[in-house]
Amino acid sequence: MTKTVWTKLGLLAGGGDLPLEILKASGDRPVHVVVLRGFADRDYAPFETSSRSVGEIGGIIKDLRAAGCDAVCFAGYVTRPDLSTLKMDARGLIMAPRALAAGRKGDDAIIRVVVDEFEQAGFAVVGADSLLAKDGLPAGLIGTVEPDETNLADAVKAMEVAAEIGRLDIGQGAVVADGVVLAVEAQEGTNAMLERVAGLPATLRGSETARCGVLAKRPKPIQERRVDLPTIGVDTVERCAAAGLAGIVLEADGALIVDRDGVRAALNRHGLFVLVEPAR
Repeated sequence: MTKTVWTKLGLLAGGGDLPLEILKASGDRPVHVVVLRGFADRDYAPFETSSRSVGEIGGIIKDLRAAGCDAVCFAGYVTRPDLSTLKMDARGLIMAPRALAAGRKGDDAIIRVVVDEFEQAGFAVVGADSLLAKDGLPAGLIGTVEPDETNLADAVKAMEVAAEIGRLDIGQGAVVADGVVLAVEAQEGTNAMLERVAGLPATLRGSETARCGVLAKRPKPIQERRVDLPTIGVDTVERCAAAGLAGIVLEADGALIVDRDGVRAALNRHGLFVLVEPAR
């Protein structure tokens, strides 16, 4: 049985700004950061840290216990590693066959295997959303730009497409412009998907002077919501702007926004919107 009350957090830090956002929100609450080699790309030198490969499951657990952690949070992006070059310890090797079998079903199945491993070790698995904004992500509009009717129609279709690929455990995101599906997210991730969109002819997507198209990000219906919630930040807005898109649509309490003030400023600067829709 996992703990429901915890005293010290172990933060498994992958790529991007989300781990730092959690550390910022933690204030004086004690946190030990396990920097995941090959994925973490921010400076954690000021914090209490250890460094491990994602395959060193036993080593990670040992570090967390030595640091006095009784809870763990997974934050930041981690892609499927190359097992032929991945450093693994004994516990990682024992878990590997279950992870490989789960991987044939999709990424969320792998996540569940990993989460179960840490719960079986006695740690409470804490969602990043519970450590950030106390008010969650309510429905409404972020920024000063309002979507027009075409944008709203694209948002509806993009959310439908994202739900369908999520049902199949493919990805969390989709881009629709003027009713046309321009891209869906798979293993490449949101950034690479947006780069593909930016490479399309401007007649299909929008432009800086005539923005068109909406990025949707939403949890998979089968999502383990304590891990891998859809996340956007300033970089996401910048990439959407570079692709000529008009905005982003998210699900209320189904996504994370890193640096909301920075996101709001970037939206207003580029003339984009973020629409947060009620969960359906």
